[in-house]
Amino acid sequence: MTTAREIMSSGVECVRSSDTVVEAARKMASLDVGALPICGEDGKLKGMLTDRDIVVKVIAERKDPLGVDAGELADHPPVCVRADDDVALVRKKMAQYQIRRIPVLDADHNLVGLVAQADVARALSDKKTGEVVEAVSQE
Repeated sequence: MTTAREIMSSGVECVRSSDTVVEAARKMASLDVGALPICGEDGKLKGMLTDRDIVVKVIAERKDPLGVDAGELADHPPVCVRADDDVALVRKKMAQYQIRRIPVLDADHNLVGLVAQADVARALSDKKTGEVVEAVSQE
């Protein structure tokens, strides 16, 4: 059995729920990523923030990015997996919730990594990878 821990990217940086959307966007730009986990002041995962969230929920609605905190855009509760979960469960959740990245938590509910579609593609057969990509990409 291949686990989430074996395929995840570790050392993931968070944006704080109290950070403004502008601060979050700058962090995304400096890290060259399109998504960041949102962590509360307690360090616990509160959700995920994507560049698309910023565009659709802030810019398109003409909200002031300096006046919107990242935490306001967090999904409640965030979809995540445990580090010891089988990759099959990771694949299933990504397809079910149509998400391209899924946070990985340890037994104490601490964020320890992130699994992206590319990580799943490297770990699974072509057929299963295709099923994930197809499910995530549906509207």
